[in-house]
Amino acid sequence: MTLTMPTAPESQVNPGIDECHTKIRQQLLSLADLSHRLDTVGIDSATQRMANEIGIFFASTSRQHHIDEENNIFPAWLASANDALVTGARTLKQDHGWIEENLIELGPQLSAIANGNNWFAISEFQHGVVVFIELYRKHMELEELLMAHQQSYY
Repeated sequence: MTLTMPTAPESQVNPGIDECHTKIRQQLLSLADLSHRLDTVGIDSATQRMANEIGIFFASTSRQHHIDEENNIFPAWLASANDALVTGARTLKQDHGWIEENLIELGPQLSAIANGNNWFAISEFQHGVVVFIELYRKHMELEELLMAHQQSYY
C-alpha cells in the first residue's frame, strides 16, 4: 500500500490549523504504518501502543479540531458572499460527518488491536484505513485552499 501524504502549504495561513494538520498528517502516517505492521509483524506490544495512541488522537484531538472549525471558522464562511467559501464550508462539514462515520468503524478495530485482539478481518481494516487516509487528505487540502482563499478575499 503506497500512500501519498501532502506536505503543509508554503504560506502559514492559520498557524493553529497548520499545527493541527501537521499532527493529523503524522497520525495518518502512523495509521498507514500500523496497517502495514499487521501484515509484517502482527499484533505485538509496539503495534498495540501504536493503535492505542492513534485511537486516542482521533477520538480526542482530531474531533475537537473539527468542533473548533465548525464553531469558529465555518459560520463566517457560510455567511460570506463568496460562493467558494460557502460551498467549501458545506463540503468540509459533510467531510466531518464522513470522517466521524469512518472513525465509528475504525475505532473498535483500533481498540481491538490495542488490546491484543484480532477478531476483525485485517483486510477490511486495511481497506478502511486507505479510505480514511484519502478522505482526510482531501479534506485538509480543501480546507487549506479555502484558508488561503479567505486570506486573499478579505
